[in-house]
Amino acid sequence: MWRQPRTVWSVAFACVVAFMGIGLVDPILKPIGDKLGATPSQVSLLFTSYMAVMGLAMLVTGWVSSRIGPKRTLILGLSIIIVGAGLAGAQDSIGGVVGFRAVWGLGNALFIATALATIVRAARGSVAQAIILYEAALGLGIAAGPLMGGALGSISWRWPFFGVSALMAVALVSTWVTLPATPPTGAPTPLSAPLKALRHRGLLTVGLTALLYNMGFFTLLAFTPFPLDLSEHAVGLVFFGWGLLLAFSSVVVAPWVQRRVGTLVGMSGALLGFAAVLAVMGAWTQHKPVLVVGTVLSGGLLGINNTLITESVMKVAPVERGVASAAYSFVRFAGGAVAPWAAGVLGERSIHLPFWVGAGAVVVAVAVLLSGRAHLAAVDAQPDHGAEPVASEAEAQAVTVGT
Repeated sequence: MWRQPRTVWSVAFACVVAFMGIGLVDPILKPIGDKLGATPSQVSLLFTSYMAVMGLAMLVTGWVSSRIGPKRTLILGLSIIIVGAGLAGAQDSIGGVVGFRAVWGLGNALFIATALATIVRAARGSVAQAIILYEAALGLGIAAGPLMGGALGSISWRWPFFGVSALMAVALVSTWVTLPATPPTGAPTPLSAPLKALRHRGLLTVGLTALLYNMGFFTLLAFTPFPLDLSEHAVGLVFFGWGLLLAFSSVVVAPWVQRRVGTLVGMSGALLGFAAVLAVMGAWTQHKPVLVVGTVLSGGLLGINNTLITESVMKVAPVERGVASAAYSFVRFAGGAVAPWAAGVLGERSIHLPFWVGAGAVVVAVAVLLSGRAHLAAVDAQPDHGAEPVASEAEAQAVTVGT
């Protein structure tokens, strides 16, 4: 699995930097609010604008990629992230930061949906192994984001934004040099393709499950720093531990769980465990050790679920993988957009409420997941949980030529 062409490693590195954006702002949420005079619900819009634009933009990623090719789409996405992140750090109002964070989300949408499909197509081995590589990049990025946010944020809340912009410039050059030309092939993807893909019951079930559990996920990310009330460094270290456990469980634990109990049971168990952690955090919100331990432990549970649910998306619907990824991401990021703002509003009434509501949403996610168990059974029905070749020899040669 680790013997991959340079194309895969180059895109994976860019994925690490792209996913830094999710947790980067965690350590600086409170400082941004203090410096710019913003309430928790206003600061939480940094997540909401980012996720809302990213989700909507997912509907056009296939349309763009099929017309200009995957490489140009990746480069375009990285360029927009560089501009959005850099200008967000240069603002003097919360509205300005939120606005350019939305621009950042547009770039992330173009990059992420195309990157997942590129890694799955170019990687050697099975679909499952390619997705594990992608989830490893995701986990490392999520882990590194808070660490960098805490380190640079201790200097100024602006520096984490400038740091991501600089790293994305490196990722852009790396992708430009190592990824071979990938001109568009086949018929262009219509704008309606992702929405039509959601007619498939299995894909819609997985998407709605992700929407609901993301309400718990982003409640954890966007609200926990406020009751923690620690320094930028301390918050960064807490979420760094969370991200490390997420990365480890994505790569090591998730495949083991899948082999032992299957995809559906593995996802259901991980989500119920996450709901229980959120409930405990809601009951003992005033106790910082409970929040710290709960945050870190949730990373392990989310890592298991992320790998299994991403593999399910790639295999459950009879559509192109890029279209499936875009359709799924469009639905799931709706939860990521609503949750941070809702958590901020609820938290202004009671610091316990966001965690309780998040836990309830995750429990409902399990109910939705189980309602589609007949469709998800097909994921485990494939030999060795998807050990089939990722692409034909011709496709693989077309992607990896020059690497």
